[in-house]
Amino acid sequence: MALTPELSKQAKWKEIAGIPLAAATVDNWNQIQAFKAKPDDLLICTYPKSGTTWIQEIVDMIEQNGDVEKCQRDTIQHRHPFIEWARPPQPSGVDKANEMPSPRILKTHLSTQLLPPSFWKSNCKFLYVARNAKDCMVSYYHFYRMNQVLPDPGTWDEYFETFISGKVNWGSWFDHVRGWWEIRDRYQTLFLFYEDMKRDPKREIQKVMQFMGKNLDEEVLEKIVQETAFEKMKENPMTNRSTVPKSLLDQSISPFMRKGTVGDWKNHFTVAQNEKFDEIYRQKMKGTSINFCMEL
Repeated sequence: MALTPELSKQAKWKEIAGIPLAAATVDNWNQIQAFKAKPDDLLICTYPKSGTTWIQEIVDMIEQNGDVEKCQRDTIQHRHPFIEWARPPQPSGVDKANEMPSPRILKTHLSTQLLPPSFWKSNCKFLYVARNAKDCMVSYYHFYRMNQVLPDPGTWDEYFETFISGKVNWGSWFDHVRGWWEIRDRYQTLFLFYEDMKRDPKREIQKVMQFMGKNLDEEVLEKIVQETAFEKMKENPMTNRSTVPKSLLDQSISPFMRKGTVGDWKNHFTVAQNEKFDEIYRQKMKGTSINFCMEL
C-alpha cells in the first residue's frame, strides 16, 4: 500500500514515554541518552516556539563579545548543536556536540524527564525560556502549518484540542514548563520569561550575561539589545531560516519569524476556548508558583 503524503508524515513520528518525537530522534535514542555532558556546558532549553532562536542569538552575541561578524559565521541552527536532532545520513546533534570544543553551548527542546542523565550529573548550566501557553500555542500552530515535516495541524479548532492534550511534537507544554520550573533551584538554572524579554530586553540580557560569567561594557550591551531585536533578526538570513529549503519550511505559508509579540492569542482564541483553556491551565499548573503575563 502506497503511503499518502499525510500518512508518510505521520510515519515520521514515534513516541518515547508518551511524548511524540521525530522517528529519527527515537531511532537514535540510545545515542542521545548516552550523551556525555561536561561541567562547562551551557544548555539552552525551551519548549518549541518560546523564543529559542532569540535566546540563542543573545547567548551567541554575548559569547562573541558583541562581534556581529563572528555571529554571521553560520546559520543559528548550526552554531549550537541540537542534542536530540537526527536526520541520517547527516551527523546527529550528539555527533556535532562531541566534535565541538569546550566550553560548549548546546540546545534542546527535551523535557526534564527525557533529558540525558549526564546533564544532571555534570552540574552544567541550564538556561530556560518559558513563554505563556496561549501565545506559544498560536506560534506553534503557524509553525506546524509551514513545517513540511510535521503532521498537518488541521483547523485551528482541531489543533487547539491536539495542543491541550499534549499530542504535539515534544509533548505537553504544561509538563515541560512545570518540570523545568520545579528543578530550577536544584541546578545552575537561569529561568527567563519571554514576556520579560519583550518588556525589558536590556535587563534580561544582563541576567544572561551575568549567568554566563561575562562582564561586557554598556556599549556592547546596547549593541546586543539592538542586534537581537525581533525586526532585526527577522531580516537576518543567519537567524530567519531563509536558507532552509521550501520543501522543509515553506515560509510562503507563514514566516518562521512571524510576529514575536505578546497577546496574539487574542486573535485566535474564541471566548469558549479561552474559558476552557483557563480551566485546564488551573488543573495542570495547580500548586506551582509560576506566573505568566498574557499581554503587555
